Amino acid sequence: MHGQIGTDRASETVPGRHGCLVPDKTPIRVYLLDDHFIVRRGLASLLEAEPDIEIVGESGSASQALEEILALRPDVAVLDAHLADGNGLDVCREMRAVDPAIKAMILTSYQDDDAISSAILAGAAGYVLKQIEGDSLVSGIRLVASGHSLIDRSVAARVLEQVEFHKRSLQVISDLTPQQSKILFLIADGLTNREIAERLFLAEKTVKNHVTALLSRLGVAHRTQAALLAQRLRGESPMTLNAANGTRRGVG
Repeated sequence: MHGQIGTDRASETVPGRHGCLVPDKTPIRVYLLDDHFIVRRGLASLLEAEPDIEIVGESGSASQALEEILALRPDVAVLDAHLADGNGLDVCREMRAVDPAIKAMILTSYQDDDAISSAILAGAAGYVLKQIEGDSLVSGIRLVASGHSLIDRSVAARVLEQVEFHKRSLQVISDLTPQQSKILFLIADGLTNREIAERLFLAEKTVKNHVTALLSRLGVAHRTQAALLAQRLRGESPMTLNAANGTRRGVG
């Protein structure tokens, strides 16, 4: 985490506890959300030692945090990703829908592309692991407050590519005939060509022809890929889709 602090917050600097120059003016107002009291207190103690950072509030509850954040309007909200009564991504999404000026940093124990993607799409400016060193966390908060992002550019680029693919896929699906759409989502539910034919009162060969056309329209080579695409567009997991259909079939 390296970068320069924006000069719009202050024109003078003083030495900080962690050895870097910090603004000698309006402090960075920070709100903390973590449902582990010891973790929250540790974060507060770390940040309160910095002359340019002020803790304006803290909570262990997602619902309480959202209400307080919107009332306090901090510069940065440090949000635990996983909470007993919700998650920090929902808090991030809802608070930024009301006030985009509030920056969010997601603090989590997990690191994978899907989790980072969710953070980016929720509007987070930072995504850091709880194992982060104290001085790196402090520097990260300063960078986020000054308008920088702590999310790796290559990961952000992959997420944007996924979003564009999702949009293109939605457009393709919206152009399908009603019959093709039914077949696509029955494939997603795990039905074979024969089962789809029985469900829709069609000849199995007719269904096979529809499936071939679908794969071509969607730009995928296999029915499994089409099924996964349909599941993502419906925002459901394979198990959820199969349960809704009263079965536990696979998608292959």
